[in-house]
Amino acid sequence: MRLTIRSINPVNRLSANPVNRRTLEEKELRMNKTRILRPGVAAFVAIVALGVSAWAATTVQVGASGKTYASSVVQCAPDPTTGVLSPAVEAGLFNPKNNAKATVSLNGTPVATVTIDNPFANVRLADGDNTVVVAINKKTADSYAFAVRPGECSTSGNTFSADGTLEYAASGKSYATVTPGCAWNAATGQPQPYVHLFDNGTYLLNVSVNGVPLTQLSATRPHTPVFLSAGLNVISAANGTLSIDYYVRDGGNGMCTLP
Repeated sequence: MRLTIRSINPVNRLSANPVNRRTLEEKELRMNKTRILRPGVAAFVAIVALGVSAWAATTVQVGASGKTYASSVVQCAPDPTTGVLSPAVEAGLFNPKNNAKATVSLNGTPVATVTIDNPFANVRLADGDNTVVVAINKKTADSYAFAVRPGECSTSGNTFSADGTLEYAASGKSYATVTPGCAWNAATGQPQPYVHLFDNGTYLLNVSVNGVPLTQLSATRPHTPVFLSAGLNVISAANGTLSIDYYVRDGGNGMCTLP
């Protein structure tokens, strides 16, 4: 069955007739298989899936029950205290009702309880195969499988230049400036902190920031500025399936003052 989702103005969507809204939600819940919601419908997800964070808004999958969701791909999430990356996914309640509650477990061990007030949990994964289950009750539970390669998300092999201004990925395929500068971001219309990411050769590197594709580096485009959002930012440079380079940069409050 193909699910077609039209772009809906958020104001009109939320102010629509309650009966029509319930009808639409009931149709969504009757879908009897896991659905993948891709980046093109991220805005729709943010409206309908109450509580889905921006971190997981790129692509999520909705469980067979229609009541839970999880990230569809593993993300590299920094520890808020140490900044160390580890593979993680987000899982929780999809469009929860007032009394909704569920238990999130990883490989059979409960790790969080989610409610309408706290509708999702960040689940850090182990190397190998992982099973995340979001259980509404004994009869209703959705299972999500994730595989993590050994060393995925690790920056432990990265090295630094003698003066500490550049960080080189363990693969040797890219490097990035360490200390953020300040520049005008035309996309946001304000100055923002940024770092520069470089292709350390003639590799084809797909660059993403916090899981969102940014650009592609190659021999014809060997470097790019990477603007930073508030807090810790994860920058990745993937050379197909051969290697992925990771960098963590602190964007502070996401603002800066031009010199």
